[in-house]
Formats: sequence, structure tokens, C-alpha cells
Amino acid sequence: MKKIILYQVLFLFFLLVSPVSVRAQSAEVAKIETFIKSIIQILVTLAGLIAAGFFVWGGVGYITSSGSPETLERSKRTILYSAIGLVIVLAAFVLTNIVSDLAISAFGTA
Repeated sequence: MKKIILYQVLFLFFLLVSPVSVRAQSAEVAKIETFIKSIIQILVTLAGLIAAGFFVWGGVGYITSSGSPETLERSKRTILYSAIGLVIVLAAFVLTNIVSDLAISAFGTA
């Protein structure tokens, strides 16, 4: 048991003392990171535009329902589901930014 603890301590010691250049991020990884961030930003923008379109679609359906309960309920669901989708997309965007910032602060940049 003592040997296992000793090996773990030595492993952690060498891991923490290892040169920073070994753990540093290369230029290729930075390019890939920038590319992925750009793709995510484009997808979030498209999702926002699609959600805005569904908001308009649901609003027009709500206004023009003429008292029809089926059309009114369908329009309410359209607005609700587009709001839920927009919240999910924005939460995913914020989460990816948080993870990216944490990774940069933990591992550094090129």
C-alpha cells in the first residue's frame, strides 16, 4: 500500500514539475480552436435567426387564429418550443465559451 502511495506522489510530482513547453498549446491547436469557435458562433447565429422566424410564425398564427382553439394552441406551442430551443442554444453557447476560457486558463495559449 505504501508503494502505491509513493508511486502516486512521484507521478504527481513529475507531472507538476514537467516543463511548461511540453504542456503548451501548439499553433495548430490554436487554429483548430479558432475554427471551432467560428463554426459554433455561426451555428448560434443561424439558430437565433430560425428561432426568430418561428416566433414570427407563431405570433402570426396566434393573431390570425380567429378563435379556433386548435390553431391557437398550435401557435402557442410553436412560440413555446422556439423559446425553449433558443434557450438551449444560448446555454450551449455560453457553456462552450466557459469551457474554452477554462481550458485556456488551465493550459495556456500558443
